[in-house]
Amino acid sequence: MKDKSDLTATEGFEEIEHTADWAYRVWGKSLEALFIQAAKGLYHLAGARLSDRPETIREIRLQGIDSESLLIAWLNELLHLHESENLGCDRIEILQLDERNLQATVTGLPVQQWLKDIKAATYHNLAIRSTETGFEATIVLDV
Repeated sequence: MKDKSDLTATEGFEEIEHTADWAYRVWGKSLEALFIQAAKGLYHLAGARLSDRPETIREIRLQGIDSESLLIAWLNELLHLHESENLGCDRIEILQLDERNLQATVTGLPVQQWLKDIKAATYHNLAIRSTETGFEATIVLDV
């Protein structure tokens, strides 16, 4: 996570104003970095605090019609791991990512605290944009 005040960082996230739901902007020097920052931002905004053990390793494979649908599927899969197994991921390795496929290994830990109920990541105004330094996207969460 990069501090909100350090907006020149090549990777990070920041919460932004949204009228009805909750939104944050993420950026990364690669598509893989963008997906990792999106996950970190999700956990940060949820106020997630993880215990230190036991670790659980999960392999995640997702398909989509484009990068945006993969990003939403990715975040909703992480929310599902929290809801179904009380897992929060503290280590993420993106093994393969292209426009239609994502394969990642995540190391999860039991969630001790989850302050904000997040129902889902949404497609509202979602677009992954190429920038001079990589990629960025604005993600809206249904709360």
